[in-house]
Amino acid sequence: MALSKIDVANMLTGLVPNDNTIRRPNATPLIINGDMQVAQRSVSETGKTSAGYYTCDRMHSNIDSIGTYTIIQESLSSGNAYINGFTKAWRIDTTTADASPASGDNFSFIYSFEGQDLQLFKKGTANAEKFTLAFWVKSNKTGTGNVNLFDTDNTRLIGGTYTISSADTWEHKVVNFAADTTGAFTNDNGQSLKIEWFLDSGTNFSSGTTDTTWGAKDDTDRNASGTLQIARNTDNDWAITGIQLEVGEYSSTTLPPFQFEDFEENLARCQRYFQAFHPRGSGKAFGSTTGYLQVPLLKPMRSTPSYSQNAVFRITNNDTGEFTQSSAGGGFDQADNHSGRLAGNNFSSLTDAQTIHAAPNGNVSAHFDSEL
Repeated sequence: MALSKIDVANMLTGLVPNDNTIRRPNATPLIINGDMQVAQRSVSETGKTSAGYYTCDRMHSNIDSIGTYTIIQESLSSGNAYINGFTKAWRIDTTTADASPASGDNFSFIYSFEGQDLQLFKKGTANAEKFTLAFWVKSNKTGTGNVNLFDTDNTRLIGGTYTISSADTWEHKVVNFAADTTGAFTNDNGQSLKIEWFLDSGTNFSSGTTDTTWGAKDDTDRNASGTLQIARNTDNDWAITGIQLEVGEYSSTTLPPFQFEDFEENLARCQRYFQAFHPRGSGKAFGSTTGYLQVPLLKPMRSTPSYSQNAVFRITNNDTGEFTQSSAGGGFDQADNHSGRLAGNNFSSLTDAQTIHAAPNGNVSAHFDSEL
């Protein structure tokens, strides 16, 4: 039977004929790096006691006064997640336990979205869509985990739960969340939504009731059903991969397949938020200790990035001399989300106003960060 023009249009836009629910089988996945393939910062971090982006790109560890952890990009070679196409995971291991967290202590794994990427949910309108979250998870602990959608634009929250049934076994979870006709996501590049998987907390976050309907954020509800308590013993670990967020309500049997991207495309999407590379460019010395280089970013970033470097840089002056920083240091100014001036300091013996060029120096990289 020939397709009508309407059917063809619906297929191109991701709509199933005669159905107003948006399907996304051929669209760009909403979750960036959901298969944990990209880890620009590092593949392993130890001694972590505070919040930050560690190992896998886009994945945030919210650690607030509740133990010490090792976080890795884990390589998979067996198990249910592996046979479904996932070879990498984000994993956290407790190395110093907090057996009795204080009331305000909390520990969660977070993924954040820009508001302009969420408009297809039509949140805050009469046609608001439901949300479906799916992921693979593994832990030595069995029990119930809390996972929330937190609308940061309107300070609204909805909670859900998942159950780890078998220890040390990759299990696939699907969690449904209701539509919300109150509070639209702001259509800009700021943070509008966080998915938060609570892994442990004090009573300030667990003394309420998991609220499965949208409402004003109440911290006591955010980990109300959580029994995993990963922080409380050094035997504990938790790992995740294959995260996907879909528009509409799905079950484990109707969920669209995970949309694998090739590594290059995945990396490029991650670089909107974070870039790590050895700078290439030329510039001028300013006095005897500072060198300025004009540096284009690899691709436009979400916003003007903050800057750090992981070790010392080298520069040359037309190949007649080479200069190495005595210690890492500098900044990124006169910048926007496309390029800027990299100021490397802690050099010595530069000649003011001489032309300088970036020189290779092992795995040293500049870090440009515009995460949400």
